[in-house]
Amino acid sequence: MAKAEESVEELVGMIERGELRLPEMQRRYVWRSTRVRDLIDSLYRGYPSGAILLWETDEAVPLQEMAVTQQTNPYQSTRLLLDGQQRLTSLSAVIRGELVKVRGRKKPIELLFNLDHPDHPAMVTEVEEEGGDDEDDDLTDDEADSSEDELQKRFDRMTFVVTTRKLEQLSQWVKVTEVFKTDSDAGFLKHAGVSSFDDPNYERYSQRLARLRGIRKYAYRMDVLERRLSYDEVTEIFVRVNSLGAKLRSSDLALAQITAKWRNSLKTFEAFQHECGKTGFDLDLGLYLKNLIVFTTGQSRFLTVGNQRREALQAGWTESCRGMEFALNFLKNNAAIDSPALLSSPFMLIAIAYYGHKRDYELSPEESESLRYWVLVANAKGRYSRGSTETFLDQDLATLRDGGGAQEMIDRLRQQVGRLDIAPEELEGRNQRSALFKTMFLAFRAAGAKDWRSQVAIALEHSGSHHKLQFHHIFPKAVLKSGYTGREADDIANLCFIAGKTNRQISDKSPKQYFPEMIEKSGLAAFEAQCIPTEPSLLGIEGYKTFLQQRRGVVAQRLNQFLGR
Repeated sequence: MAKAEESVEELVGMIERGELRLPEMQRRYVWRSTRVRDLIDSLYRGYPSGAILLWETDEAVPLQEMAVTQQTNPYQSTRLLLDGQQRLTSLSAVIRGELVKVRGRKKPIELLFNLDHPDHPAMVTEVEEEGGDDEDDDLTDDEADSSEDELQKRFDRMTFVVTTRKLEQLSQWVKVTEVFKTDSDAGFLKHAGVSSFDDPNYERYSQRLARLRGIRKYAYRMDVLERRLSYDEVTEIFVRVNSLGAKLRSSDLALAQITAKWRNSLKTFEAFQHECGKTGFDLDLGLYLKNLIVFTTGQSRFLTVGNQRREALQAGWTESCRGMEFALNFLKNNAAIDSPALLSSPFMLIAIAYYGHKRDYELSPEESESLRYWVLVANAKGRYSRGSTETFLDQDLATLRDGGGAQEMIDRLRQQVGRLDIAPEELEGRNQRSALFKTMFLAFRAAGAKDWRSQVAIALEHSGSHHKLQFHHIFPKAVLKSGYTGREADDIANLCFIAGKTNRQISDKSPKQYFPEMIEKSGLAAFEAQCIPTEPSLLGIEGYKTFLQQRRGVVAQRLNQFLGR
């Protein structure tokens, strides 16, 4: 194995010219915006950033497109990128001025650089930017809970952030891609208010801009695999290297093994993933691969993939697609779960798919109702989101494989969680990350909950920032910060669902202030739909704990009504 060194600038050039390609065995570009930010920050500081693993070959290897545009490779031999795709794709997009399209965001991202950052800036992972990643949920937090001063103090400690409209307007923040487009500092200095050489910030800002551009000269160590190696050998090396370093998930390693046996299958997998995405379920490719393994082997562990023949994988894939289509239709239309954001775990889809498969997609009305009940309760209780998730999934798959049905799955769930109804004390201490929070939304939506101002029914997909759904702290954090911890403020019993504009209008007002006005406009029914007590004695900070206790009782009752049985 040869060793070499190349600068970021040269590696980016190789990607642009098509000299560095991505083999089919690689996972797609999956970095979130904060990972891109942290990479740029690390290189700016000169921190180590790992090595790049390449394979130079003349073999006709199945390829896939990178997340950035590439020219056609003019050479016969190809350099394949085996390790370093996420880093080099991010750097290529930022340095070339292509907006980075990252998983979990509907819009491309742009990074901002703080010319006035502290000499010893805070840890980059300390905060998430305002309006940052739409990561796991469409149920977004209440931006109004943090004051403008608090947000600005946090951003001032940062060197790089994902752009926001507010920060773009501030003089000391500049777009990173714009800095890489020119070697002139004049425009950035003028924007920052530096008008003469005598300005104390002239030299400081200029040095920082030069240091940022210096990222192009950052040298990566490259390990280059020998030409004599076969594609199968390289796949084995790829799996071993990433298994030892635990850099990739098991699904990524399984993809490499599957595509080595079944060449050009990645396009088949991604085409189905794209079709499912059109239904509103934009799911990770790894879920479809796990479903493939389930339908091929009857269990969910990827460890067995190396023993499967191509013909078995192809047959398993065909049937797994049919099962997944059944699962998506059942989940959306029978259980009214119309977004992956409302699932406590996407493994629910695999269990439903296998259930349909074992019943040859013919269910009696009683079976359908029992399956619906299991789905809702298992989702609320977090069947696959606590502890050994694959173990629980394999238990349910074994139940179905042995001829059991929804009732047996319900019994297994009861063994795991105890009682199947929701007790008020079960809500205590839970926050927006809880599976019960998702079920709370489903129950409130089923009860006809609406935004208090516009009277538009709550939904995950509303057009426009005014109507986009947010979860609102009934007692804003600013009201509670003097007597309660952040965890107490984030209690699930203090959360409800309203539109962004309504949330911003309320801002940091106490319920004592804004409840009367909202009740006058919308009536008590708007609050009753979300199980919110309105007694005046509960709306002051002194009644906060009693408010939580009373609401937990009403919410638990509503959840049990929604779950049924």
